[in-house]
Amino acid sequence: MDHRRGDLQDRQRQELEFGGLREPACRDPLLGRPRARQPWRGWRARSRDERGVSAVEMAFIAPGLIFLIFFCIQGALFFYGRNVALQAAREGVSQLRLAQDQATYSQIRGDVVDSTERFARTVGREALIDPDATPGYSGDRVSMTVTGHVITLVPGLHLGVTERAEGEVEKFEADR
Repeated sequence: MDHRRGDLQDRQRQELEFGGLREPACRDPLLGRPRARQPWRGWRARSRDERGVSAVEMAFIAPGLIFLIFFCIQGALFFYGRNVALQAAREGVSQLRLAQDQATYSQIRGDVVDSTERFARTVGREALIDPDATPGYSGDRVSMTVTGHVITLVPGLHLGVTERAEGEVEKFEADR
C-alpha cells in the first residue's frame, strides 16, 4: 500500500468529492490528505478578506487628522500673535506713564509709538504682521492699542488682533 496516495477508499472518496483525481488546493495539515471542498467556503472567505482595509481606513481618517493638526497650529499662532500684541501694548503704556502732562505726552508720543511697533515686530517676527500702535492720554490715565494681523496657514484667512493696555500716569512729588 502506497501511503502517499492513500488506500482505495480514499481514492474513491476523492473521485466523488473532487470529480476526479487531481491535487486539491488545500490539504489537511494533520493528516496530509486533501480536505473536502465546502461549497459555501468561497464567498465567505472572500467576505472576510481584509486586505487593503487599513488603506481605506487611513484614507478616511488622514484628512481629519491633517485638519486637526493645522487647526492646532493655527490656534497656537493666533494666541502667540495676540500675546505679542498685548506685550507690546504694555511696553508702550510703561513708557507713556512717564508723561506728567499733555505737553510731555505730545513730545514723547511719536518715539513711544515707534518703540512699541519695533518691539512688536522684533518679538513677533512673522507671527504678528504689520503691527500698528495707537496711544491715548486722558489726564490721569494713558493707554496703548496695538493692532495687527496673525500669520495664517490657510490662504485667504485673515485673522486680526487688537489688544489694549492702560495704566495710571506716574505722579512724582517733591520731598518734604
